[in-house]
Amino acid sequence: MIEFDNRTALQLDIEIISAIADSLTKKEIELIIMDAHEMREINKEHRGIDKATDVLSFPYEAMPMIPLGSIVICREYIEQKAIELGHTNDDEFALLFIHGLLHLLGYDHEVDDGEMRQEEARLIQKFNLPESLIVRNEG
Repeated sequence: MIEFDNRTALQLDIEIISAIADSLTKKEIELIIMDAHEMREINKEHRGIDKATDVLSFPYEAMPMIPLGSIVICREYIEQKAIELGHTNDDEFALLFIHGLLHLLGYDHEVDDGEMRQEEARLIQKFNLPESLIVRNEG
């Protein structure tokens, strides 16, 4: 189940997001869309990096009845990448959600041997998202 908090005026469809989440976990996920200013503050506070980023994941402690965690996505990154790569805001939103969800599930592209990128590609294909999203993730 997705607890969706869109703090922006950007209209997004969460139907595919819910299907992606349901295919990987039965735990609740908090999903927040925010602007770059707010994202910058969160990134600075939690990672010590004083700039906005596209997506952040905050896993909760693994306990029964506790949500899986929170995913925070930046509105400006959704819009900019969708234009740059020629797909919809909803497609970019889905890609960033997949990336954040895999982090909540324990994947880490910074230390693995490509497993996270492979799982992203599998999910992009499974949910009929644009191939451009796979090509982007392979880089």
